[in-house]
Amino acid sequence: MINCIDIVKEYHVGKHVRRVLDNINLQVERGQRLAIFGRNGAGKSTLIKIIGGVELATAGRIERTMSVSWPLAFGGAFQGSLSGLDNLRFICRIYGLDYQATREYVDDFAELGSQLGEPVKTYSSGMRARLAFALSLAIEFECYLIDEVIMVGDARFHRRCQDELFDRRGDRALVIVSHDVNFIRTVCTSGAVIHDSHLQMCDSLDEAVELYNSL
Repeated sequence: MINCIDIVKEYHVGKHVRRVLDNINLQVERGQRLAIFGRNGAGKSTLIKIIGGVELATAGRIERTMSVSWPLAFGGAFQGSLSGLDNLRFICRIYGLDYQATREYVDDFAELGSQLGEPVKTYSSGMRARLAFALSLAIEFECYLIDEVIMVGDARFHRRCQDELFDRRGDRALVIVSHDVNFIRTVCTSGAVIHDSHLQMCDSLDEAVELYNSL
């Protein structure tokens, strides 16, 4: 389970403080597929970055009893001066993965070729997303966080991502941020909406979609 308890996130903008998330409470169970809706700037991405440990909350806490990915396709945690392979090696040490097997998987999945040996700061945003996505799937997390851009790359890469994430890992929990209601309906079973810095958990996915469309 993931349990978000009284999460607050504030940013200082000049002399002012902007509260993006205000006392957010949320539970995600094993195997649950949760969609989080909200207009641009509502705080959706901020929330899943906090859940994934990419950002720290200003107040509140998160309790996790299952392993949680960083937001898929998020490349912000890479060390830009290191190569893709060096970043991969670092991830392998952290998670206790076999380097050679993980390298073969990432090399095949991300299809970056010799560019894996180049510094990540030279990558395009799409290349960074491919590397981050492949590394995320190389680790068998119990919950995957997916932020807005579900798939990157061409149609073939898109199909592989669909197969790896939604078919082969059909028993995993998912927390998905997206504006694509049609896509959400195919993969999620529950929904919540962030509006005016607050989160409302809905009784059904249809209720969440209706509330989101009314904003």
